[in-house]
This record gives sequence, structure tokens and C-alpha cells, in this order.
Amino acid sequence: MKKLLFILFAVAFSGAVMAQNIQLHYDFGKERKLVTTTVEMFRPDKYGSTFFFIDMDYGSDERNVDNGISLAYWEIARAFKWKETQTIMPRVEYNGGTMKLYIPNVLDAFVPIENCWLAGVEHTWASSDFSKILTLQGNYKYIKDKEDASFQLTAVWTIKMLEGKLVFDGFADFWKEGMDWGTSTTDFRFLTEPQIWYNFCPNFAAGSEIEISSNFAEDGWQVNPTLAVKYTF
Repeated sequence: MKKLLFILFAVAFSGAVMAQNIQLHYDFGKERKLVTTTVEMFRPDKYGSTFFFIDMDYGSDERNVDNGISLAYWEIARAFKWKETQTIMPRVEYNGGTMKLYIPNVLDAFVPIENCWLAGVEHTWASSDFSKILTLQGNYKYIKDKEDASFQLTAVWTIKMLEGKLVFDGFADFWKEGMDWGTSTTDFRFLTEPQIWYNFCPNFAAGSEIEISSNFAEDGWQVNPTLAVKYTF
């Protein structure tokens, strides 16, 4: 549900189109069983484009699934261009939020998700009909009170099939962020969220996402699938 920037890159080349959507995911991951809503918006203009998304989790595990919002997170990114045919664009990004942290008999409170600022460039490849799009990003990343000189590499893709009825899209992030998990330590993290959607009509789609991560929210590799619906305005 995060970073569906394929919308951004497709419309950046095909003309001034706006896209907003809201998604509802049910997470089947181990000890998760939570619901997530995502709101995304993309808006292009003659000097580039703006993209943001907001994620909210409702319950962070089976213990507090009925306790309302357990995570709120958002990202906003701006890409800059000065001519219509430009494929390499400078970009800036911010992300941050808050989440509920629960340690039995010790802590049950909201804690901040670190504020992050990114700046870099992106390069996009697209087929002539925009049915296949790939964007690669290279970013300097500053994580407040944690990493002064980090980096993040991102790939974003979309593949449209069956005349646009079936869409395979997603992103992959690899970045430097140190973490001590108690039993091990790491300097790097990885997260990818491939999605598959079937568009019943221009406004409504159903599908699935699989969150695959390494040292992201927990130590080691994690795989968390969802079932989802999406409405595009």
C-alpha cells in the first residue's frame, strides 16, 4: 500500500492527469491480523509532480486489534522537471509518523517513527504505451537523531496486462539504518511490497500485496501477505 509511485511516473510522461485512491488491506502476517487503510494522491504540474500517501493501521496484533489506530505514517515526495521529455529528475522526500509500542507490564504507548529527509535523483524507463514502467532512485537519507549520512536505493515498477485489467506493481527499498535487535545487529534494511490488482472497472479493483522485508520491523526476514480492495477517484 505504500509508494505506488508508478502512477506518478506514468502520468509525468503522458500528460497532466491527476490520480487519487484509497485502499483497504487485511494483513494475514504472523501475529498481525490487522487492517490498514492507505490514501494516495498524485498531482502533476508543468514543473514536476507531487506524490503522497498516508497509512493507518488499526490494531497492531491480536492483543489490541480492537483498540483503534495503532500506527499512522506518511510520505510526501516532489520531483522536479524543466522540460516535457526529461527522464532524469531531481527529487526530495519526507517521511515520518507514530506507532504503538507494547511490551507486557513495561510499556503500552505511542512512540515516534523517526523523521527522515531524502534528496536525490530518479530515472524512468517506459514502454511506448506506458504498460511497462521502471523507475530507479538514488537518495541521500538523513534519519533524525540516528543516521546523519545514510542512503536509500529504490526501484518502482508497474506492468499492465490484459489491456489494463490486470496490474502488477510495487516498489523495493534498500537503505542504511543501524539497529540492535538484542540477539543481533544490522546496518542495513530491505523492504519490498509487490502488488497484484484486477480492475473490475476504472474505479474499483481487488487484489493482494505481499510485504517482504529484512530487518525492517523485526530481526531477520518477514513475509506478510494481504487481501485488498482499492477505489480510484
